[in-house]
Amino acid sequence: MKISDPLLTRIVPRIADVPGVVAIALGGSRARGAATDASDYDLGLYYGPEKPLDVNALRRVVSDLVDNAASVTVTSVGEWGPRIVGGAWLTIGGQKVDLLYREVAAVESSIAECRAGRVAMSYQPGHPHGFCSAIWMGEVATCVPLHDADGVIAGLKAQATPYPDPLADALVGMFLWEVSFSIANGQTAVARGDETHIAGCAYRALACIGQVLFALNRRYLINEKGALKEAAVFPHTLRGLTNRVAGIWAAIGAREFGAALVALRALETELRLKIQAGA
Repeated sequence: MKISDPLLTRIVPRIADVPGVVAIALGGSRARGAATDASDYDLGLYYGPEKPLDVNALRRVVSDLVDNAASVTVTSVGEWGPRIVGGAWLTIGGQKVDLLYREVAAVESSIAECRAGRVAMSYQPGHPHGFCSAIWMGEVATCVPLHDADGVIAGLKAQATPYPDPLADALVGMFLWEVSFSIANGQTAVARGDETHIAGCAYRALACIGQVLFALNRRYLINEKGALKEAAVFPHTLRGLTNRVAGIWAAIGAREFGAALVALRALETELRLKIQAGA
């Protein structure tokens, strides 16, 4: 595609020449058209198994692009774990630019599993709810290709859209159960006054509610940040969701744990009724 953003015009051709890079995609809020001037640039660097990503070459390229070469962070492949994989934190022209490595075959395999209704959650720093395997599929579905000479991104997008019903069913099945389980776990901690555990259980329950609402609306949940706020305006949502979530956290802050868990249970009940009604 033709790139009109001056920063991307500067960055993309240089990174595209790095050995191993077969495609570059813009993700995050900028890909979805929801960015502000302060939003980061999230760039996915896709590489193939037959030609590994040359991290040293990437480091040399970005060192020439960044505002301060001494502050450059470029990781090896796999340094950030099996799901985030690795990448770079950069500041270019005063803008924060994040690079994320994605191995094409691994993404294809993950998409195939999701299309078959098989999803998995992985522990991942930076994702307090965990990293859902459907995130890679969602990244592909919502990204904007910036460099795709071999049609890699186009091919992946064809597998990721439209949103598959087996994936929605799998996510609802996985996370609706955990909503109830997390609330029950929080209730057992009330007698101990264990606010950390109660808050953790409340977070898990709310994050799972977000997962279910995204699935019901056939939307990919790529990051739990802001997910409930986004879900609050979906066609299939829970009445007054934003205010009710704020009330739950206010109750926890006031140590009114019982009230918080009752409010959570009300959300869960309403969600189950919505699903039974065929939402």
